[in-house]
Amino acid sequence: MKIKSILLLLVAFVLAVPAFSQSDEAKVKAVIESLFDGMRSKNPDQIAAVFSENAIMQTIESHGEYGEVKAGSVEQFVQGIGSLPADTELDEKITDYQIKIDGDMATAWTPYEFYLNGNFSHCGVNSFQLVRMAEGWKVVYIIDTRRKEGCVS
Repeated sequence: MKIKSILLLLVAFVLAVPAFSQSDEAKVKAVIESLFDGMRSKNPDQIAAVFSENAIMQTIESHGEYGEVKAGSVEQFVQGIGSLPADTELDEKITDYQIKIDGDMATAWTPYEFYLNGNFSHCGVNSFQLVRMAEGWKVVYIIDTRRKEGCVS
């Protein structure tokens, strides 16, 4: 009887571990989705809420055979989105989520297509680094690529 109880407890534990991991993945995904929902609604508070203090934003501009990293600030990004005219439509459609987590650190690789006022603008990949903080998962670093060729659309 004791062995059956121990085995049952062990099986329950093994089955529960992936559930915790999936829960963290869902939380990371929710943070990223909140960022893009905030962009669509042009809600600066919602956008700012996903970032940690002193988060870093960068983009890679391609120049033929090489890329150049351009830095921007979260504050400029948030203000820029918040100051867009009410009739401006932004829609960054994430086509896949690849999320990896180790303890309090997560990385997410998210290919996307970006639409401005319903028209395809560009595509690329976002690479997010997130940290689980006292207030939840926060984006500490994001870098993206942007291109018009080789896109799904």
